[in-house]
Amino acid sequence: MSDIEFIGYISNNNSSETIVRKGPVLDPVHIETVAKAHENAGFDRVLLAFHSTTPDSLQVAQHVLGVTGRLNVLIAQRPGFTAPTLLARQFAVLDQFSKGRVALHVITGGNAKELRQDGNTLDDKDERYARTSEFLDVVRSEWTSDKPFSYTGKYYQVENGFSQVKPYRPEGIRIYFGGASDAAIEVAGKHADTFALWGESYAQVREQTARVRAAAAKHGRPAPRFSLSVRPILADTEEKAWAKAHEILARATALQDQTGYRRPADGHATAGAKRLLAAAEQGARVDKRLWTEIAKLTGANSNTTALVGTPEQVAEVFGDYYDLGISHFLIRGFDPLIDTIEYGRELLPATRQLIAERQRTQGVAAE
Repeated sequence: MSDIEFIGYISNNNSSETIVRKGPVLDPVHIETVAKAHENAGFDRVLLAFHSTTPDSLQVAQHVLGVTGRLNVLIAQRPGFTAPTLLARQFAVLDQFSKGRVALHVITGGNAKELRQDGNTLDDKDERYARTSEFLDVVRSEWTSDKPFSYTGKYYQVENGFSQVKPYRPEGIRIYFGGASDAAIEVAGKHADTFALWGESYAQVREQTARVRAAAAKHGRPAPRFSLSVRPILADTEEKAWAKAHEILARATALQDQTGYRRPADGHATAGAKRLLAAAEQGARVDKRLWTEIAKLTGANSNTTALVGTPEQVAEVFGDYYDLGISHFLIRGFDPLIDTIEYGRELLPATRQLIAERQRTQGVAAE
């Protein structure tokens, strides 16, 4: 079962498409409570997201690690704003303190307007991905080189770079990677240990994983692991689950002006968002129970497709995705604390049991 990973999500405060924030932007009590809930629920890891205007995910992750004992963190960072040599050492130090509980989630960023809030000067997305590739070249050298190294690229130059501190484990710090454009796939092929997809249809997952596998092969690397991000909506009957989904949609629609989760007025959509919107064009419900209405409502510029049903029904769909090569499931709900507890009580155990049975069956069939 070691290849299955459940990744949760910790926001900086209690808010979502259906919850208007009431407390501070950085709410330590919320962060601590939800972190402990994820650990108690049996999650393997939690994502700490990155945005040009929000609290720094590296420091939030440090706090999460401090209030938990087993939970791993997936820290989102954007190349271009911290020197790669420095970021590599920051991550290695945190990895040492936490005894190997750290992973890096590399998000290049698809919205040039938002990136300018952080001082970005590269408006061309392909150029940003070229910068990302150089960034990761340097980060890996800092983590792995046993002697000083030099690097000469278009975006980064390093003379005799060296980190005295290395990652905690011999295999180093895993790099998760997100992005759906051709340039993103190319960089993922060279650098990703785990490639993150949003909650796409079965057909889209087949297509996207094939592109990434081909890119990795071109660089002489094994295929990365694959992660799928989705928002499970659960109830004890399918009918109640769909009723809950429609309530969530009504509430998200009514609160758009207060939460800020609405389709961008300028129509901006990243390559990943366009893929989710393409799925939504197929209808409100795709495949068995992939629900696209929140993606359609908000413009899909984040993880916005849902799986609706009983825990057993959603676990069955996770089993389908597992058969397509997905081994990591990044899940979050619309009520951060309550949904985390609910997932841990039923969905995680049901999925782990179902996939273990499939592995046993496949193992027997192979003999």
